[in-house]
Amino acid sequence: MKSRSQDQSLSDSRELDRSYDPLTGNPPSKPNKKTIKQRFLKLLPCCRSGSSPSINQRSITDEDELSTVCYRPEGIDRLVQQTNFSKKELQVLYRGFKNECPSGVVNEETFKNIYSQFFPQGDSSMYAHFLFEAFDTQNNGAVSFEDFVISLSIILRGSITDKLNWAFNLYDLNKDGCITREEMTDIMHSIYDMMGKYTYPSMKDSAPKDHVDSFFQKMDRNNDGVVTIEEFLETCQKDENIMQSMHMFDNVI
Repeated sequence: MKSRSQDQSLSDSRELDRSYDPLTGNPPSKPNKKTIKQRFLKLLPCCRSGSSPSINQRSITDEDELSTVCYRPEGIDRLVQQTNFSKKELQVLYRGFKNECPSGVVNEETFKNIYSQFFPQGDSSMYAHFLFEAFDTQNNGAVSFEDFVISLSIILRGSITDKLNWAFNLYDLNKDGCITREEMTDIMHSIYDMMGKYTYPSMKDSAPKDHVDSFFQKMDRNNDGVVTIEEFLETCQKDENIMQSMHMFDNVI
């Protein structure tokens, strides 16, 4: 019975790889063209000891590649229930994740190193730290495939409330249920550090503080110095620009 389930997983994955990519909704892309799925996976590299060649540099047969899709039926079925991805989509994501991450987890140091490649003009280490903690739902210093797809599902296909809750959790650094001025200041400094000093138009040194002031003026409805989840949700849902940004990834997959 188990062998039949594994064979079915391999068959499903082989069919997806050669005919239709459900993650992009497009026919198979050319070998040199990175799909959106691959770009997301590149953000979450695995923990590897020493330096090893990338997946494109390694010689991997179809058989080796497809063997990583051997899900336990109860595992993938549970993720289908927990996310907004179909079984076939999860199989494709899992194969890519395991190819990039043979150990099955991503640690913070590796996450920071890869994330920095997307922002070479600045210092992305602090923002990557905050982002990593948001993905690390088990608080164990590692991002597993389950952590990855649950957060990815919220970001890409979650409801407006789900997306806002995820963003609030990112900003609530100590996870005490409210955002303080100090936390938002740390977040804003990390974002401006990541963007670098050589942006156009150039930013003033006071830009992070100005942004924090604007945030609290808009969000802190009772002026008690902190922003609660209720205040955050209510304000965001009434802001047209924020609502439009929440739909940014609706048609990505």
